[in-house]
This record gives sequence, C-alpha cells and structure tokens, in this order.
Amino acid sequence: MSSAKEFREALTQLRMSRDLTLRDVEKASTHDGGRKLAVATIHRILSADALPSREFVTRYLRACGLGGDKELEPWLALWKELYTRERNPQAPQDEVPAKKDRAGAAAWPSRHWARLVGGRRRLRAVVAAGVVVALAAGAGAWQLQRLREHDQRIQQIQDQERYRKQHCGTLNPSLVMSEGECTGVTDGRDGSAVFGRELTPVMTAIGAENSNVLRGGPFVTVAFLTPLTSKSPDSLTLGQYVHELEGAYTAVEEQNKQDSWPKIRLVVGNMGSSETQWRKAVGQLTRMKQADHLVAVAGLGLSQQETADATRALSRADLPMVGDLITADQFNATGAVDGNGPIEGLTRVALTNTDQLTAISKELGTGNRTAALVSAGLTANGTPDFYTSSLDRGFRSVEGLKKHLDEASDFSFDPRGGPDAIMPTISQNLCNAHKTVDTVYYAGRVKYLPQFLNALARRSCRSQHITVVTGSDSAALDPKTAGLHTKESPITVLYASFPSPAQLRSSDNPDNELYESFVKSFTAPHHGVQFPNEALTNSYWPLVAHDAVLTVATALHSAAANKGGAAAGLPNRYAVRNELYALRTNAVAGASGHFGIDKNGDRTNTAAVTTVHRLGQPLDNTTQHQD
Repeated sequence: MSSAKEFREALTQLRMSRDLTLRDVEKASTHDGGRKLAVATIHRILSADALPSREFVTRYLRACGLGGDKELEPWLALWKELYTRERNPQAPQDEVPAKKDRAGAAAWPSRHWARLVGGRRRLRAVVAAGVVVALAAGAGAWQLQRLREHDQRIQQIQDQERYRKQHCGTLNPSLVMSEGECTGVTDGRDGSAVFGRELTPVMTAIGAENSNVLRGGPFVTVAFLTPLTSKSPDSLTLGQYVHELEGAYTAVEEQNKQDSWPKIRLVVGNMGSSETQWRKAVGQLTRMKQADHLVAVAGLGLSQQETADATRALSRADLPMVGDLITADQFNATGAVDGNGPIEGLTRVALTNTDQLTAISKELGTGNRTAALVSAGLTANGTPDFYTSSLDRGFRSVEGLKKHLDEASDFSFDPRGGPDAIMPTISQNLCNAHKTVDTVYYAGRVKYLPQFLNALARRSCRSQHITVVTGSDSAALDPKTAGLHTKESPITVLYASFPSPAQLRSSDNPDNELYESFVKSFTAPHHGVQFPNEALTNSYWPLVAHDAVLTVATALHSAAANKGGAAAGLPNRYAVRNELYALRTNAVAGASGHFGIDKNGDRTNTAAVTTVHRLGQPLDNTTQHQD
C-alpha cells in the first residue's frame, strides 16, 4: 500500500468485511470514552483526499472490532509510514529529528551553591564535570530511545508482514491463507493475482469494474462462489474455472452497461482445492449480506457434499443462490439429493443428469447391447460425489439404458486408491465377462476418463468396438486423448450437454442472436484485458456461468422495478429470492437460450437444448448379441 487513498479504501473494506454499517461504527465508537465518530464525520474523512489522523484511525479500528495492540499495530505502522513519507518524502523513514534538551538550564548550580563548594575555580570544575556527565547521560538516553524506536519499528514491520502473509499479502481480513492457498472473498481491488496468476486478466477486469460501480452511487453486491485454486493438478481443471469466472464477469459487465438500476458489484469467493475451504468463503459472504448489500450468490461449485453443505449454510443466511454446474438429480431446493432437508433459495441453470441420459438413450438406437457400469461414488476428498452417484442411479433407472445393464459387469472404484492402478484391471475384466461387453456406462469424473480410455485401448479384446456413455463433465475431455484414436481399438464416447458453439450460432437455433450477443460481449475488451475466444469452444462453463449470473440480474431488476425503482431504495435478498422463483416459462434470455425456473429451482425448457455429443469413432448402431 503506497498512498493515503489506498489506506482509506482499506479502512472502508475492513468495515464492509465485518458486516458493519457506518451507523454501527458510530455506535461502537462511543464505548472508548472519547467523542463519538459521527456518520458524517466518518464519511467526510474517508472521502477526503488526505491521510486521516492517527487518533481517527485508532478509534475507527477499535469501533470496527480490532481490540488488542497486535491487531492495531500493522495498521498504525502503515499509517506512520505514510505520515512520515508525506511530511518528508526525501528523509529515511526511520529518521527521528534530534530534540533540544532545555532542562539543563534550570539544573545549573547557583552562585550560593558555588561558594559553598570553594569559589570560581571549583565552580568551573564542577560545571565542566556536570556538563560532561549531563552530555554523557543525554547521549546515552538518546541512543537508548533510538534503539527502542528502531526495535519498535522492526516489530511493527514484522507484525505487518505477518498480517499480510496471513491475508494473502493484503490488509483484507476476508482473504485468508490456508494450507498454502488463498481463500475467502475479494472484489478484485486487493490485487489481480491473489488467487493465482492464471486469474490475473479476469480479476483485473473485476477490480476495475467494481471501482466504477463504487463511484457511481447505490449498488447491490452479487457473489460468485467457486473453487479457484488447486494444490493438486488432479483436483480440478483450473482453466475451466478461470473461464467460468470470465463468463460470470461478462454477465455483470453487460448488465452494468445497460440503463438498468441498480448497478451490480461482483465479489469472488474462492472455496479452495476440491471445495475443502468452503466454510471460510461462505462465512465471509454471510457477514456481507448487510453492509455490502449482498443479494445473491451464483456459481456454487460442483455436485458434491461440500457444495450441499455450502448451499445449506447460505440458505440459513437467507441468501438466494443460482448454481451453474450443479447437474445431480434432486440437487435443488428440495434438498432430496442427500436427504438432509430443503435448501431454500437454491436454483440452478444446468441440465440435470436425467436430462442428459434420457437424450443419450434415444441416440443409442434399438439394438441389443451388453453394458458394464463403472462408477466412483466419492470425491478425491472421500466425501460423497452426487454427480457420479446420480449418474449411477440414472443408468439403472432411465428407460433405454437400464435394459442393457449386465449385473455381472458392475465395477466401482475409489479415487483415493489411484485410478491409474485400477483402470487397466477393470478394462481387462470387460474381456473376461461371460458376455461380450460393447457398452460402458461411466459414472465417474472426467479427470479419470483419459486413463480409462487408454486402458480400454490396451485390453486384450480391444478389437471389439466399445461405446462409453457418460455425463456432461466429459465436455472437458481432450478430444486428442490417445485412447480415442487407436485404430485397432475403436472407441466412441457419448455425453450430453448444451449445444456446441457452432450449433448455438446456427440458423436452426431460434435463440442464436442471444448467443451471438454473448460471444461479442465475452471477446470484447474488458478494462484493457481480453478473454480468449477458445474458452468458448473448450467447454460450456463460461456459458452456464454467464447464464447463472444473468438469472440473478433478471430477478434483481424485476425486484427493483416492482418495488418502485430508485426512489424506493435497493431491493433486498428476500425480494430477489421471490423473483427467482417467479421466473417461469422463458423469463431469462440466456446465452444458451430462453428458459425459466420451476417451483423446485430447476431450469425449465431443457429438452430444447440438451444435445448429445460424440468423440472418437462413429457410433456402432448394429444389433448386438441377441439374448
């Protein structure tokens, strides 16, 4: 931090992160025995182009809840550094002006005392000796004071560095270093790389957009919550999460450019690797619902136990939610996904696993098949993975799929055991089955799918064409995966998701103009940075993240209009939640097409967009092995 402006912004951010209004700070300031900090005074001082006084800073920090000296020291040390720099920019920061000691004049002996000790000569000797002693004592005291000040300065610097280290190199208490990862919440103004260099472009855009919003009058805050860092390359596909955030930001920028009220400030919450740090991020968000006027949370992560726990915590805080990647069946407001009760306020824009598998079942043809089932019901954390368990149930229940299942070819694996080791064994078992297996229902995450495909290509019966049916997570599968291109081992992968970019742009799509508008906005400059066009072809994540945030914005602006506009004040989170569940039929004009939200929080009009995609060899539709 190098300026008084940044220091004032940090003070404001501290208050907001602790869910305090200016009135709360005013009330708290009366408890320290001094004159209270009036709301108008706080606003005037933090808006003025000057460094606040040390007294104001101390009382303000205490009113914000910083009690002990250790909490105050990093702030006051920074204040002193800025104060010294403003008064004397050229002087070393630890320079202390010499002070003149005038106490010695009164300590000189009187003439009467001089006569008692033996006349002028003795007087001169005593005076000389006194001066020497006084100078020596003064020099020692001055040196001691200098040493004390130096030690205090070093301690302050160390405390400040320790505080910054604990808070991702910032003074934002909402950001926390945990197990080597920066997690928590930021609005992009704490630095563009707090969550990693890969996110620098999009976080730069978010910070710049939020600065404009904060200068433009009343606003509401929308949070985008997702895992954005990784301790292991296997824990997530980081590039997809980067592009997910880019899609979310694009929706906010689109809305803020329109003549709509209120404007939207976007904050980003990082749940950490595999969402293990969700509590920290969610805790920060729940504290923002008042002071920051947080009205909704979008994103929310994947269909797994951590997301269920996070959404329930947000629901208890009465915060409405729009999930973008949650596809597991019954992972909606009913909460039936894990049987732990309703998740009020939860909606989603993704295609459910049943939507996907139903579409694939129609694509497989009418021939008889023998299908094995390979599933992983847990995440790498050892917690329930609702995406994969939902696929497992779908394969066993969707008409057109369950009839092909071979009960003797049912395999499961635990990701914690190392997929590299088990995939060759499972693949070879398909050759040893009592029937020739020509289809595999894969209820696992895409990150283990390349290993499985490569193992299939090396099995002893590899000349037998095999079709792998799976879910939308496989949209991230690299089409260059070696197992898909082995001539002696024909493999087809089928998954269902949103239409491809080419299909969305096609004249056959009645909503192609909506998609074209999204592409134009996504690839346009964003405060000096641009997002790669390839992000739109590599996965559907930017698309659904955009539509999730757009769904929030649609509900928000409906709530504002129905309340009476700007004159009636900002709509709150309850009004936004009400409007979310009233978005029926085709109320949302998303990049993926028009859709609405039903009574359980699920996306409507899914049949119009659910599309089956193929990778690898052409589908073998011949009738197989009659029973």
